[in-house]
Formats: sequence, C-alpha cells, structure tokens
Amino acid sequence: MRSALLCAALLAIAACGGEEQSAPAPEEQQLPWADFVATTIDEYYRRNPERAVDAGLHQYDGQASDWSLDAMREYSAWLAATIDAAEGYDQLQGIEAFERDYLVSALGGQAFWIDETDNLTKNPTTYVYRIGLGVYVDREYAPLEQRLRAYTEYVGGLPRRLQQMRDNLEPPLPAPFAEMGQRILDGLAGYLANTVPQQFAAVEDEDLQRQFAAANTAAAEAVQATADWLGDLKATATQDYALGEELFLRMLRETQGLDITLEQLKAAGQADLDRNLEALYEACAQFAPGESTRECVQKVQDRKPPEGAVGGATRQLPAIKKFIVDNDIVSIPGTEEALVDEAPPHRRFNFAYIEIPGPFEKDLPSVYYIAPPDPSWSEEDQRAYIAGETDLLATSIHEVWPGHFLQYLHSNRTGNRIGRHFSTYSFGEGWGHYTEQMMLDAGYGNGDPEIKIGQLLNALLRNVRYMSAIGLHTGGMTVEQSQAMFEEKAVQDFGNASQQAYRGTYDPGYLNYTLGKLMINKLRDDWTDGRGGREAWGAFHDRFLSFGSPPIPLLREQMLGDDHDGDTTLLPD
Repeated sequence: MRSALLCAALLAIAACGGEEQSAPAPEEQQLPWADFVATTIDEYYRRNPERAVDAGLHQYDGQASDWSLDAMREYSAWLAATIDAAEGYDQLQGIEAFERDYLVSALGGQAFWIDETDNLTKNPTTYVYRIGLGVYVDREYAPLEQRLRAYTEYVGGLPRRLQQMRDNLEPPLPAPFAEMGQRILDGLAGYLANTVPQQFAAVEDEDLQRQFAAANTAAAEAVQATADWLGDLKATATQDYALGEELFLRMLRETQGLDITLEQLKAAGQADLDRNLEALYEACAQFAPGESTRECVQKVQDRKPPEGAVGGATRQLPAIKKFIVDNDIVSIPGTEEALVDEAPPHRRFNFAYIEIPGPFEKDLPSVYYIAPPDPSWSEEDQRAYIAGETDLLATSIHEVWPGHFLQYLHSNRTGNRIGRHFSTYSFGEGWGHYTEQMMLDAGYGNGDPEIKIGQLLNALLRNVRYMSAIGLHTGGMTVEQSQAMFEEKAVQDFGNASQQAYRGTYDPGYLNYTLGKLMINKLRDDWTDGRGGREAWGAFHDRFLSFGSPPIPLLREQMLGDDHDGDTTLLPD
C-alpha cells in the first residue's frame, strides 16, 4: 500500500526545526472544532515534512525532520499538549466526537512508540524508514529539474541526520534491529550511488548537477559508513527484542484502540489458523487428491501467469473490478485506475506493493508495483520467486480491487477531516487482507479450489505472523521457532520463512493483518444482522470505508451504536 504508510503511522518521531508551537490548552479559550482540526493537521505536517511531502504538500520539498533527542522530546510534548487540548472538547456530539477520538488515537499511537518503548535508542529502523527519497526520484509531481533541486536540498542534510541517529543509539542493540538497519542502508547506499544519478541525468543545468553530485556522493558515503557501523555492532548484539506482555498489550490499546487480554488474543488467532488449515486440506483434497499438502501447494505455485507477473496482474484487474460492480460488493468512487509496473530496483524489498499519491496530490496515478526476480539468481530460483497465478490473484485483490487502492479512493474523499490524514495499521492492512477472503465468499472464482488455495496460502502467512508476533514478544519464542512455524503452518520455503520470522522482531504490529480482518468480519456480521445479511455487504463496505482508516473498535461504536445491546465483543468466537 502507500509506501511507508506503516512507518508514517507507527514511527513518526521528530520535529522540524523552527519556533515551538503548541496546541491551545483545554482551559484556554477554544477554537471552533473545525478550526482546531485544521490548525492541528497543519502543525502536524510542519513537524513531519517527509510525511507532508508524501501527502502532496510540496511547499515542504527538501525539508527534513530533526532526529536529535531534544527535537523528539519537543515533538512528544507537542503530541501530549495536542491530545490534552483535543480531549478538552468534551461537549462534541456525533461525527465531531468521533473525529476527536480518532485524532486522539492517531497522535497517542505515535506518542506510544516515542515515550513507552526504547525504539529511539535501540532500533535503527525507526530512523532509516523515515528517509524520504523516493517521492523526489519516482513520483512525477513536478518537472525533473524542480524535483532534483528538492532532492539535492533534502539529501544534503542526510549525513547530519545519520550522525544524530548514531548519537542516539545505545549499543548493544538487538541483533535483528542492527541487521535490518544494515541491510536497508546497504541497499540505500547502492541506490544513491548507482540509480539516482541515472534518474536525474536528463537535467541540463550544469551548476545544479554539480551541486547534486556533491550532495549525493556525500550522502552515499555517509549511508555506507553508517551501514558498516551497524555491521560492526552485530558482534556485541543481543536477542533482547521482545516488548513483553504488558507493553505488547499496551501497543494494541494505544495504536489500534483494542483492549484485550492475551488469552483472548491468542484464542482468536489460533482458531482462525486452525480454520484455514482445515480449509487448505479440504481444497487440496479437491485439487490434488492423493497428494500431500506441500505437493498440492507446489502444484498451485508452479502454474505461473504465462505473460509474467506484471502482465498477469494487468490481465486480472479488469475482471476483478467487473465482479465488484456486477455484484454490488462496494461502490467505486471516481474513475481512477491503478497502473501496473515493474518495481524499480531500489524498491524490490517486497514482491508487490501499491504506491498511492497522498490526499493533496492532483492528477497523479497510483501504481501497483511488482518486483521481478534478481537476474543474478539461478533460473530455478527466478521461476520459484514469481508468484503462482492464484497467489498473484490474491495479491491483486489485496493491493488494488477492492483492497488498498479502493480503500484510498474512499478515504481521500471522506468528509471526515481526520480520516484523510491518519491511517490505523489494523484498518489498512486488515481491510486489504479481509478482501482476499471476502471476494471468494461473495462468489469470485465460483468455488475453484485452486483459487481457494491461493487465498488460503496468503491467509496462513498472516495467521503465522499473528501467532509469531505474540510468541516472539510475549512467549519467549525464538526466531528459529517462528521460522519453523512459517515452514510448517504457512507452507513457506526456508528463505521466505526466515524473512518473515525476522520481521516479527522489529515489527510486532504485523499481527494486524489478521487482527484487522477478524475485527472487520465481526463488525460486518453484527452490522448486517437485521439489515439483510449477505445482501447488505455492499452497504456495509461503503459505510465502513466512509470514515477514513480509524481504529476499528472506535468505528464499531460509531457504526453500531446501541444496535447490539451493549455487545462489545470485537473478535469472532
């Protein structure tokens, strides 16, 4: 989905330089609520210029966050003051009260990662995920020369920010954090040295090219030096990455609005994992009778899109969209279409993702990027990397129709003033993941077991993420044990299983794919009960997407009200 959406929501950490501003205290004379919201959003973007540029506010081009601890403490203080001021609007009713609670949750989620975890002193990815170069290089929002000027200004400050990161980090670091930081920066150094100059080569201004070359070379050297520094730290690194039960549950409460016990959380995840495993066995019995589950899965994965992944996705999308329209799955606002393209070399860390312009961008396409295999790999490994036809289908549903792309067609048009600017992890990835199964439940594929297997493989991957996040952070699970579970329960190969297990250490929130799906399923069933059941799915989806991407428990209260006699159950039985 929108690149770095996870990072923007979870890891917004720093204040932009300038005169300190704070939100009005509750006891002071209040602005009208609409004015308070507008002022707060303006200030939020001023303090997060990378996020502002990504959103399409190009008056911030070239500006960067301050990564010093003093700046971060000042930003945290602003978050706290703004939350206090918002909570002072205690007479709001209806949608304005919902907006207030949405805003408090969005800012409180950011404060959690700053104030209650040791991310600032232990986790390099907190910083490196903030580096915002791609918008200048890849997004054609302005003439190339204009973007090069902004890029040159931005990258010129990167060595200083990396030094601030080094000053803030306190070794020994958790080994997965140091490893991932090093990997990202190693790749970024190559990107700066090799790819970026090619992207801007057509600019004819010689003076600007000299300025760019000097700034870009210095940045590349600083990035590589920092990567090497993190590599050196691995010798003394620890396995101390776990949040612990108390902090893990607080993460869910503060960032997703979910107040739940660990036992309830585990039970819901295990039940969904068991259901999907049983469904996989049943589908394989239909598709490949007499063969083992792994042989069945391999057979599905071996059927590749004949025209390649990019061509296959391009073919799939119109049929998916037609099904949505013909079956009243959800409304499609506007006439935009997502383009499909090969991912650029510096963005091939995921097989597929969608780049969606921010709410302030105008007339720019969304692009569904699919990464090709590395040409240096063996022919066998290259073929194995390409998704099977039905695996790709589930991904196309998740990323485009009716997943993230459609989600943002709605949220960029929402009348909710908070919903256009803040997204909740479990809502965004929960919706994308929910649509994979929902489309098949609605009849897409006519019960074809091969299509069902493709969907289930994606579901099981997210199921094991869910259980691994809980295990790694609350149950003493090792990376090796997580990896084995990905191989056994999600039918992943060794390489993918290792990568997935590793991610769980520094992204404890990756359980939100399944968690969000489960909460949406429960809300849908409760909302459509008495409103027509399956016939009301379209109305439910339109209503659900109309608020932006808020915490689902908060949205549940808004959508259900008193309809279910005080039932506050958030997950299916």
